Amino acid sequence: MLYAAAMSEYPRYAIYFAPDADRALTRFGAETLGYDAYSGHEIDHPKGVLADFPDWAEMSADPRKYGFHGTLKAPFPLANDKNEADLLAAIDEFAGEPREIPIIAPVVRIISGFTAIVPSEPDDDLQLLAEACVREFDAFRAPMSAEDRARRKPDALTPRQIEHLDDWGYPYVFEDFRFHMTLTGRLTEERGAAALAMLQHRFAELDIDELPIDSIALFKQDNATTRFRIIKHVALTEA
Repeated sequence: MLYAAAMSEYPRYAIYFAPDADRALTRFGAETLGYDAYSGHEIDHPKGVLADFPDWAEMSADPRKYGFHGTLKAPFPLANDKNEADLLAAIDEFAGEPREIPIIAPVVRIISGFTAIVPSEPDDDLQLLAEACVREFDAFRAPMSAEDRARRKPDALTPRQIEHLDDWGYPYVFEDFRFHMTLTGRLTEERGAAALAMLQHRFAELDIDELPIDSIALFKQDNATTRFRIIKHVALTEA
């Protein structure tokens, strides 16, 4: 099996769901992470959060580098025969195709040790949207480097996830896809329970019963020392 050289890993792109810039949910996510992926700037955590969790910057450090989002197509470097303009055009074309707009009931839960906003129930339209993103944008993805593959810890994956990793550059696609908008890094059970209670309370204040997954965003990471930022955000076309 051939892998790309490490030098091809940056810049990296990702296709994510991100709420519109002016939504309360976007502000909630940005303040929780301490970073606004629209502006590319750090922002202050809420004082109430810091009062209860003085180390919140450390607790949210891992998701901060990606910005507030829900993964649809995981980060990838561009294939040698593709460029950013091609990808931007493909984003517009994809968004222009009529489709059922997924609508989820968002809740805050702990999954795999980190806290995230997730659908309260599985949603078929969301699964189809994620699958379409994985398949239709894969032509833009450069071959995975051996280093990147090792970072995914294939020894801890199921045989099906290893197959996904090798075929699509990411193990958690199709049957293994779980939509989530991450709010913390992995925490101990005690710290995770405390963070969950606080975030559930703050999220409830937004009074969001339904969340349409009605847009896609192209995020870009210039190099290993920079965070992902939104370079294009476009509404999906409803069928």
